[in-house]
Amino acid sequence: MARRGRRAGLPLAIVAVVALTGTAAAGSPAAGPAAAAQGPDRPTIRYTEYGIPHIIASDWEGLGTGYGYAAAKDNICTLADTYLMVDAQRSRYLGPAGRASPGEGQNTTTNLNSDLYFQRINDNRVVERLIGQPAPNGPEPEVREAIRGYVGGYNRYLAETGVNNLSDPACRGAAWVRPITELDVYRHAHAEIIMGSADPLLDGEVNAAPPGASAAAPSAAAPQQPLPSAEAPQRPLPSAEETAARIRDAMAAARRQGSMGSNALAVGSQGVSGGTGMLLANPHFPWQGKNRMWQSQLTIPGRINVSGASLLGLPAVNIGHTDDVAWSHTVATVSPFGLFDVQVDPLHPTNYLVDGAWQQMTSQQVGVDVLNPDGSLGRVTRTLWSTRYGPVTTSMQGVPLPWVVSAHAVRDVNTDNLRALNTWFHLDQAKDVHDVVTALETTQGVPFFNTVAADRKGNALYADIQAAPNITDEHARSCLTLTGQQLFYQALRLPNVPPISVFDGKRSACDWPNDPNAVAPGLLDPHRQPRLIRSDFVGNANDSAWLANPEQPLSFPRVMGDTAAPRSLRTQQLILTAQNRINGTDGLPGRGFTPETMQQVLFADRSRAADLALDATVSMCRSAPFGLILVDGNLVDVSEACPVLAAWKDHAYTADSRGSWLFENYWAFLTDGQSVERLPWRVPFDPKDPVHTPNSLDPGSSAVRDAFGRAVLALRNAGVPLDARLSDVQKVTRNGEQIPIHGSIHELGVLNVVTPGAVDGKLDVVFGSSFVQQVRFTADGPPQAASVLAYSQSADPASPHYADQTRLFSAGRWVTERYTEDQIAASPALEVKVLT
Repeated sequence: MARRGRRAGLPLAIVAVVALTGTAAAGSPAAGPAAAAQGPDRPTIRYTEYGIPHIIASDWEGLGTGYGYAAAKDNICTLADTYLMVDAQRSRYLGPAGRASPGEGQNTTTNLNSDLYFQRINDNRVVERLIGQPAPNGPEPEVREAIRGYVGGYNRYLAETGVNNLSDPACRGAAWVRPITELDVYRHAHAEIIMGSADPLLDGEVNAAPPGASAAAPSAAAPQQPLPSAEAPQRPLPSAEETAARIRDAMAAARRQGSMGSNALAVGSQGVSGGTGMLLANPHFPWQGKNRMWQSQLTIPGRINVSGASLLGLPAVNIGHTDDVAWSHTVATVSPFGLFDVQVDPLHPTNYLVDGAWQQMTSQQVGVDVLNPDGSLGRVTRTLWSTRYGPVTTSMQGVPLPWVVSAHAVRDVNTDNLRALNTWFHLDQAKDVHDVVTALETTQGVPFFNTVAADRKGNALYADIQAAPNITDEHARSCLTLTGQQLFYQALRLPNVPPISVFDGKRSACDWPNDPNAVAPGLLDPHRQPRLIRSDFVGNANDSAWLANPEQPLSFPRVMGDTAAPRSLRTQQLILTAQNRINGTDGLPGRGFTPETMQQVLFADRSRAADLALDATVSMCRSAPFGLILVDGNLVDVSEACPVLAAWKDHAYTADSRGSWLFENYWAFLTDGQSVERLPWRVPFDPKDPVHTPNSLDPGSSAVRDAFGRAVLALRNAGVPLDARLSDVQKVTRNGEQIPIHGSIHELGVLNVVTPGAVDGKLDVVFGSSFVQQVRFTADGPPQAASVLAYSQSADPASPHYADQTRLFSAGRWVTERYTEDQIAASPALEVKVLT
């Protein structure tokens, strides 16, 4: 959430703790394995270094209670803001014109549009209907118990502290901070699951109106509005190609401004030195708002012992490890939604044609309270429209989809998905990668994520088994419209844009069919979804499943992504990093991954773009006549820039690197939203050598010269020295302290992605490395793990854990995990909170 009126130095709310020094108190869960084997009578939170909670209880409700209490203590304002959003109350308390973040991005829509979107879901009782179903489509008993406990823990912290005594000024004394219900938590979970479609479609859904009408000014009866007069000037409709191109460009631009991504690398027995399996988890999630991650360990002796991180407010571990298996998720190349193009009656445009017969759209009055400028409350009501396929939308990612001769309806594969909660509870109890596959297949709850895992037995797993639309290649060929063909088959030619289907809604047979092997209607058979188990390595950096390991390319339905197509520079970097480390050709000692080398290769911050293009760029710079480049009719002196780049030998985005910021700006001008393969390479992409092509940038290209000249000019105009250290320009401010941040943007092929941007008018990180964890298994003994939560545990500026791990991340340091009872008890920072 956007923070309002922060002040430094506020006192932290004090909770009663039992400090353990020397030996543990009798009966304490920290007293050792024997005591822990029985479980405590009351939920117990053991805090170790950096405020990491290790929560132990005797049952699922107690575990949820501990999680809810600890999560609220660290982040109650962020959580309360989230519950305000899913309860469709932002306009009532914060005003309709404020900004909301219902999807992946930050501040992507207005409070009013967000409220109308969620109020429609609430009026339709979508979440209540899902809660009422038995598993697997409804929550399993353990999930229900944990969420019941979470509500109790959250509400207990709020009652003990009091709204007016909260340490975080972002919500201290706010009328919208209130006790929560189980429904609030399920609504929050559902909002996270459907967020893949919220950003591109939300505004279009809540503003859709038939020709000649306004969604904001409905009539009492379902309108049958005629088209505007023929005499009125009509703008010609764009062609299918134009519409598809605009959507692709808009979605690519939105992702460049900041979107979720991830790296994950699983290494099997053949690639690990001194162990049997390793995992690197490196999600690139938002640093602010509801999609922050939060770290914990959850233990019910004899039932579950899992450590890692979750999206804040979901009482499970989404990315982490058990005793014997570790896993992570990466954003996949599956679009969770599709459109249906329905032909409408020109005289009655809320009628649409299906199988030769006219059907009536469904209208729905949706109203929300809004705060007026004078402080009074008003009411905004809109008429929203739906078809048999789903809601009508009149835009995608801001690109108009005119409701004239046809309308576009949305079907989202995750609308009826609460199964993800079951998925994560199953993963939290997995014992090997085969259990991981079983959890994914039997729940099909993962929303738009890949899963990468490694186990103690030496297996490395890649799986893109998720809630994917049941769009086989045959079905796509039969039903795609002209616009749909452009989006479905060519979308992946732009970076990070998934294949989006637009089907012929005039034929009911074009709806997503039901598959008897799928868990729910409209889902793709999980056995047709790609997976790979190897003993060397598998990985993913947000490209499709094709090159999870280049020695064994995968094939799959087009809806899951592309094959034989260029990979991102970050995918190339991940593969080359794994291959070189396993082969011992990366300059580090030995062969195979150790915890030390896994940490080193991630925080080396090496740029694949610089590896491929720096030498040619320096050559171009040195060959510029008199050191001058013509930019927009003006000569730019680049002679000082040549030695800066030439001296940048390691091609790394470490904090003290010089030349990296200049290269980043140059690369941004050169790519300008294009896919990497469209740059002026002398060696084009070759599907037979996808990891090493394209390569050899053409130094004589005018595009290269122009981009470099513009970058030099931009830095000079901004007053930034050409040889500025990265730490001089890329940093965050926490309570007045400036903390340098290493890493760089996705487009540069740096694994440690950091996307800077403005937050509350100040430079910050909006997306990037968030919860970073590496785990090694050996033949016996506990997992060996280390992690760092880049933005720290708490969003409260008064918390001691507001920036402590951010400083660690800045220094390239990690927190050695405490996992066993003995390790937890040995923490010099140990504090225990028993929820009596």
